[in-house]
Amino acid sequence: MSLLYSDNICGARDVESGCCAAMASACSAGTKEDSVSVSSGTGNPSSSFTEETQGYDVEFDPPLESKYECPICLMALREAVQTPCGHRFCKGCIVKSIRDAGHKCPVDNEILLENQLFPDNFAKREILSLMVKCPNKGCSMKMELRHLEDHQLQCDFSTVDCPQCQGAIQKNHLKEHMTQECLRRQVCCPNCATSMAYEDKELHDQTCPLANVFCEYCNTVLIREQMPNHYDNDCPTAPVPCFYSAFGCPEKMQRNELARHMQEFTQVHMRMMAQSFQNISVTATNPVPFINGLPFEPTLFSPVSHAAYDCNPEVQNFKETIQQLEGRLVRQDHQIRELIAKMETQNSHMAELKRTIRNLEGKIIEMEAQQCNGIYIWKIENFSGLQKAQEEERPVVMHSPGFYTGKPGYKLCLRLHIQLPNAQRCANFISLFVHTMQGEYDSHLPWPFQGTIRLSILDQSEGPERQNHEEVMEAKPELLAFQRPTVHRNPKGFGYVTFMHLQTLKQRTFVKDDTLLVRCEVLTRLDLNSLRREGFQARSTDGAM
Repeated sequence: MSLLYSDNICGARDVESGCCAAMASACSAGTKEDSVSVSSGTGNPSSSFTEETQGYDVEFDPPLESKYECPICLMALREAVQTPCGHRFCKGCIVKSIRDAGHKCPVDNEILLENQLFPDNFAKREILSLMVKCPNKGCSMKMELRHLEDHQLQCDFSTVDCPQCQGAIQKNHLKEHMTQECLRRQVCCPNCATSMAYEDKELHDQTCPLANVFCEYCNTVLIREQMPNHYDNDCPTAPVPCFYSAFGCPEKMQRNELARHMQEFTQVHMRMMAQSFQNISVTATNPVPFINGLPFEPTLFSPVSHAAYDCNPEVQNFKETIQQLEGRLVRQDHQIRELIAKMETQNSHMAELKRTIRNLEGKIIEMEAQQCNGIYIWKIENFSGLQKAQEEERPVVMHSPGFYTGKPGYKLCLRLHIQLPNAQRCANFISLFVHTMQGEYDSHLPWPFQGTIRLSILDQSEGPERQNHEEVMEAKPELLAFQRPTVHRNPKGFGYVTFMHLQTLKQRTFVKDDTLLVRCEVLTRLDLNSLRREGFQARSTDGAM
């Protein structure tokens, strides 16, 4: 029989230990309750060996009388017992002393056996009636010792683990910590709308492709992904080589000075090209120096007259051809600049369109969730991969997309665990839980949530005799799992730890095409009558937790 269970999501690593601890507690108590681990003010479990064998280490007000003090641990008597010689001890302390130090009374060395100890119920009642101070820092409450444990469960100054960073935080500061201080709180990049942990934002800002950055040469502000094109084609002060560097011009200058350089050194560039063309016909027996893979003559920059070249008709033809090519090059350069400017503008529009698309996709998902009307089928693909991870003892925890119980209605989601093979009492079980989420209509709905939830794993057989695996549960308004969520998804869940054993999946066609189908039907308080008319009754709380 499956067991109802409500737990706190603190990450996949903590889920298994919390689940198994709560499961063991539930199987002994046989009740269904909200899963909250009882801890002391320092965060240590109250069931540790030291605390079980020693007395109550708390501050009494007024101070504890010596007659209620254990002579061994020097603390208030826990489970007080009395010896035949009239001395009182904590039960755990004296039993440990007899077993370790021998069969004698630690006070007067009288012979003492374990079966000679008898409970001192009078002293126990007296001690439990004494007033003590809450051990949590900042809490000024006083109560009887018997009520201390219940108080610590509700004390706003008790220490709890942050579900995001696992740090120990006072309960009354948890909400502020999770929204303002936690290094693992989720933040959104204002440029690309990517969600990430706060501690990762600084690293993301250094690589975000849509972040605004300054050009190191001209201080122009552009988005980061446009910067390489800006450097290569458009920056007016970026260093660039001369267009004729392939013909031997060694000059480098800022892009905005390139036109002036081309104008001032036109003749020199022409002679370089002419020299290069002329040397093409030179035989291999007359090698010439090469620069950048092309022939080059150092005397081109000297003031020596080149009348012999100027009088050559072939050289004149080369000059005219080069001038025409140079004009075409300048015109094409202007065209390229215009195209680059248009491309950068289009890139900006593209980035804006991508952000708009992401926003629209989010709205579409929200609209689809609102069309569920309380019936949602979760399609879990690659289920064999999940089973393989479980067999390798890797935690398997999944959350479904959100869905609404109606329009308007509550927003919920499902959580599925595949318990590890070494989990106590719930090994190899599929666990299924329901979580409330922040929704569009929360401010218009009554809280806490009340209603009936039917969870099913669907039989995908072809024939009409399908046998779905179903469980029905009633919402418990007093549990935190059904209160209005204060974060995106309520960390408290409610459902079944042992919903279905993995071996049961093989009995029918629950997995088809490597896909598992989970169905959730929710009827709010106003729809409960229709559920009763269909003949479904919620499973009783016997054996639930």
